[in-house]
Formats: sequence, C-alpha cells, structure tokens
Amino acid sequence: MKKTILINLVVIIATLSANAQKADNNSSQRFEIKVITSVESIIPNGLGRSRIISTNETKDYKQFSSTQTEDDNTRNKSKRKEIRVKNFEETKLLNFYNIAGIRFQNIASNDAVISSKLTRMLAQGWDLIFVSSGVESDAGKDDNKGIFITRYIFKRPVNN
Repeated sequence: MKKTILINLVVIIATLSANAQKADNNSSQRFEIKVITSVESIIPNGLGRSRIISTNETKDYKQFSSTQTEDDNTRNKSKRKEIRVKNFEETKLLNFYNIAGIRFQNIASNDAVISSKLTRMLAQGWDLIFVSSGVESDAGKDDNKGIFITRYIFKRPVNN
C-alpha cells in the first residue's frame, strides 16, 4: 500500500513538474507577426487598381511613437519618408467591376490568387490568426470611389 502511494506521488510530482516546465517554455516562446493586405477596387468601369501587398522589411513602431502625458505632450516628429516601406511584394488582382458592371469571374480569379498566397504562407510555417476586412465608399450621389480591403494577420514562432 505504501509502495503504491509512493509511486503515485512520484508520478504526480513528475507530471506537475513536466507541465510546469512546458508552461514555462510556452510563456517564453517568441513569435513574429506578418500582415498581408488585399485591396480590391469597387470603382465602376474597371478604373481602379487591385493588389495584394506584402512587406519584405520590418519597421520598429517605437521609432514612430510618442507617449503623451499631462506634463509632456511632445509629438513624434518622424517624417513620412522614414516610415514608408520601399521593399514590398505587390501582386496584381482584378477589379470587381469592368465596363459592363460587376464581374463575378474577376472575383473568382482574385479568390484563386489570394488562396495561393495564403497557402504559400501556411506552407512557410505561418499560422493565420486573424482576418479583418472593410469597405470604404462614399456612397453618395455619383459615387465613383471605393475599395474592399482585407488584412490577413499571421504569426509563427521565432527560432531562438
């Protein structure tokens, strides 16, 4: 009986220790984030531009940030050219509309291209963690402007 209790106690302690180490390793795991953006034109007559955009460089947001307090309200003085990324991948997509109106074949084509990009990202070890989309359009009289934008947010572990 004492032997059984002792063995069970050793198994419980070993399990708790292993779980604690596993939890500790997970909490220290680092990830990198990648955002892919698709912009699809909803401008009539096919006059807009549609693209998938993916940056090939990183920026440190801290360089372009400031903290506002009651005592110090100094604004960040970064120039736009310092923030702008010039090294990015641009993949052409088709516009939702052509001269005859909405073109469903273009939407299906865009779905195929976007699926290809997302599949490539997954194959490279990225996990899709969030998707956010929205539409910008005035929708007023003679509205000739609009985009459908989707952001795909990925993460993957950073090798230490």
